[in-house]
Amino acid sequence: MAVVHNSGFRLTKEHFLVAVPVAVVSAAAGFLVSHFLSSRTCKKGHVNVGISKDSPKVVHSFDMEDIGTKAVYCRCWKSKKFPFCDGAHTKHNEETGDNVGPLIIKKKDA
Repeated sequence: MAVVHNSGFRLTKEHFLVAVPVAVVSAAAGFLVSHFLSSRTCKKGHVNVGISKDSPKVVHSFDMEDIGTKAVYCRCWKSKKFPFCDGAHTKHNEETGDNVGPLIIKKKDA
C-alpha cells in the first residue's frame, strides 16, 4: 500500500508502522512530563502537612502583654518552631516560587 501525494512524497505501510508507535510513545511521554511538572507546582490541598494533625483546628492565642516588643509568626506552616517563624519560608519560596513571609507584630515606638 503506497499513497502518492502531489509533491512526490510516498507514504508506505512501513512509514505507518514507525509513525504509530512513535506517536504513542510521544503522547505517553508528554502526559508523564505534564504530570511531573504539575506535581511540582502548588496543588490544592493541605497547607499544614505536619503540625498538630490530631487537632481538628490549629489555633494559637497570645496576650499582647506577653509578646514584649516584637513577635514573628510563621505563615508558611514549615517552621520547626511553629507558630513562631524560623525562616523556613525562604526555602519554601525557593522551591515553590511562592512569596510567603512571616507575620511580624511589634509595639509602636513611644
